[in-house]
Amino acid sequence: MITVDLRSDTVTKPTPGMLEAMFSAKVGDDVFGEDETINALEEKAAALFGMEAGIYCPSGTMTNQIAIKCFTQPLDELIADQTAHVYRYEGGGIAFNSAVSTRLLNGYRGILTADMIEPEINAENVHYPRTSLVVLENTVNKGGGACYTLDQIKPIAELCQQRGLKLHLDGARIFNALTHTGEKANDYGKYFNGISVCLSKGLGAPVGSVLLADKETIKYARRVRKVLGGGMRQAGFLAAAGIYALDHHVERLRIDHAHARIIAEALAASLAVANVLPVETNIILFDTVKPADEVLQKLAAEGIHAMSTDKHRIRFVLHLDVHPEQVEHVVKVIGSLVH
Repeated sequence: MITVDLRSDTVTKPTPGMLEAMFSAKVGDDVFGEDETINALEEKAAALFGMEAGIYCPSGTMTNQIAIKCFTQPLDELIADQTAHVYRYEGGGIAFNSAVSTRLLNGYRGILTADMIEPEINAENVHYPRTSLVVLENTVNKGGGACYTLDQIKPIAELCQQRGLKLHLDGARIFNALTHTGEKANDYGKYFNGISVCLSKGLGAPVGSVLLADKETIKYARRVRKVLGGGMRQAGFLAAAGIYALDHHVERLRIDHAHARIIAEALAASLAVANVLPVETNIILFDTVKPADEVLQKLAAEGIHAMSTDKHRIRFVLHLDVHPEQVEHVVKVIGSLVH
């Protein structure tokens, strides 16, 4: 039986070229700043996004939480969309790690605008937490891979500058967004105080994210990473996978997007599917006529593994370990589903 794992783009295995890069990496003790490969990854990622410096961490949750800690003080408040990963899927870390409250907005598919944000910035008043940070997510996971463009980001950045707020990007799938919009990574450094870049999602590295910011912020971020237990030693073996991913796996994201569109078309034609959200990148969200768990069982019986995000909503995520023959299998199975 053909099997297809569409649960997430985190399920990929390192490619032969990536494994070779990992095994040949030059390593040292990163806590002492002596791992050549980690240093190279941090410098490469920072230069790519037009930022001064970077810090390599085990996960995107850690880079996001470190950024929030760096850009806020206890009793502050940050603004984010109500679907934001930093709020929903990071274990309550905003409150636990930073003692910060969260003002949640309802953007269209998770996309915020300056007009939405401005009235939610608290006035200076002892009764209110001090608004200090805005967090954007690109692409928006719960928005079905929806993308910000730089034209949408610019007015938000200008508002933050005017009001003295920091702006952080949870760029878990930023390269998917850049592939879709055709914009350049280097332009992002002009707008954000911090950028979290995940290497283990669409890019296929086994571990790791990089937080990018100015040198002083990254200096403090190293202290926070240590406190969180994120100080690694000879982790250059892992960082080498990140470098390889940046060099070899960005352009191929177009393949994942094309596969997503093919499957989305099949879903839209299925009587078992009530609605398919617009597909921009590698994530497909669709609503089922029957309960999602029933549909997932039928898919699993045909070797297709996915996840539900609601009682009637299922998520498919395309990635580099999904090949054309597997896409054909998914389309065939979708065609056989009945409501």
